[in-house]
Amino acid sequence: EYDSRRLGFFGRAKYEMYRTMTGRYPPLHVINYIWGNKAAKGSMVLNSSSDRVAMIVVRSGSENLNTWLKERRNVYLDYIRAFGQKPTRISDIAIMTDTDNTGESAVAYFGDITFRKSQ
Repeated sequence: EYDSRRLGFFGRAKYEMYRTMTGRYPPLHVINYIWGNKAAKGSMVLNSSSDRVAMIVVRSGSENLNTWLKERRNVYLDYIRAFGQKPTRISDIAIMTDTDNTGESAVAYFGDITFRKSQ
């Protein structure tokens, strides 16, 4: 749950429609951590479809393919970097592999995912 007044008029209308249809609060913002083909590691871009979706490149290119890797992110700081404000509570985690923007194919395996309080 978050204060829908943080949104403009159309954002509030979408918020209320989503909540009415699903019974859930829609995400205010979304961070996608990606392994891209060409984008520079560490770069961040807003999604072309929505300025409420940020994509942060954590890996790039073909180096380390077929290798188990560990990633560690400070989601709180990434959120502030992406959206310029403190985040609301995390509502959902989605893990996926897709190539819909590149038309290529990919296979990925995921291990344990943990969240820890920053020290």
